[in-house]
Amino acid sequence: MSATTATAYRSHSDTDRTDRNRRQVRRWLGFVLFTLFVLVLVGGATRLTDSGLSITEWKPIHGVIPPIGDKEWQEEFDLYKRIPQYQQINKDMTVEEFKTIFWWEWAHRLIARSIGFVFAVPLAFFWLTGRIEKKLRWPLVGLLALGGFQGFIGWWMVTSGLAERVSVSQYRLATHLTIACLIFAWTTWLMRALSPHSDDAAPTDGSRRMAGIIACMAIFQIYLGALVAGLDAGLTYNTWPLMDGAVVPGGLFVQQPWWINLFENPKTVQFVHRIGAYVLFALVAVHMIASLRAAPETTHARRALVLFGLVCLQATIGILTLLWQVPLGWALAHQGGALVVLGFAVAHWRGFYGEMERS
Repeated sequence: MSATTATAYRSHSDTDRTDRNRRQVRRWLGFVLFTLFVLVLVGGATRLTDSGLSITEWKPIHGVIPPIGDKEWQEEFDLYKRIPQYQQINKDMTVEEFKTIFWWEWAHRLIARSIGFVFAVPLAFFWLTGRIEKKLRWPLVGLLALGGFQGFIGWWMVTSGLAERVSVSQYRLATHLTIACLIFAWTTWLMRALSPHSDDAAPTDGSRRMAGIIACMAIFQIYLGALVAGLDAGLTYNTWPLMDGAVVPGGLFVQQPWWINLFENPKTVQFVHRIGAYVLFALVAVHMIASLRAAPETTHARRALVLFGLVCLQATIGILTLLWQVPLGWALAHQGGALVVLGFAVAHWRGFYGEMERS
């Protein structure tokens, strides 16, 4: 075998090894994404069933084991009785009814703990066996650190409802959900970076920029939705397209200072969330039309079309959820749809940058 042939063989072998490693890492990140998706949905169910304050202590290790036997269940219930939510809202609750809300919160915390192992253990394995490329190592470590910080944010959120409030702070709830979505988006970005990419050129000079704006707007819209959930604002003004009988209802800025209405006035918060949905819809529609007009045969244009379809479906689910006064199933479908739109928007944006260079 000549030196040139041997070099070519080694190069081909290295490429095959890199491709194989990337497939393994993508599958792992895909499973992480699925687990994150489930976690967010269970978290949404926990909020919608008012279960988030049922566990009043943070036990990172011991908390994995649920109460066993009547005595332990009574002890856990007695802890819940100390907080305002029980004293002001659930004074007639029995131990059996308490178990229902307890299991939602316990499941949410268990899945959150599990994600730490689902992420950290394979990361260590892939790193130690040389399957993770150098360019990917520190972004993954940063993602792990953000996940750990999210655990602290989750408990910080819960503490807001243990002393004076009957529910968690909408500010902290929105922070918690937004960080979860950032983790979801970052994981999607890294997974997409390791995937094969089309060689198609961007349909227009502004296509990549618009894709980035859409992804950021999707996260912001989820933040607004979290404020709506935190204030139970979706349970009021259950009409569409009019709100309180008008396109722009009155009473949006009755609190002082005026900006506090954007965070604490349920009417204003719901209205702003509606406006955010219209803005996102318009951005995606413009992006799709521009892409199809400029280069309808490109992969980028086809992805823009799919993204528009997902946003239309999500808008429909959101409207039905509102009109039907937020039934649990539809509300969770709306939250899950938001993650699907976000994930696809981020993957679409990353598609304009090409596959990550090999190292």
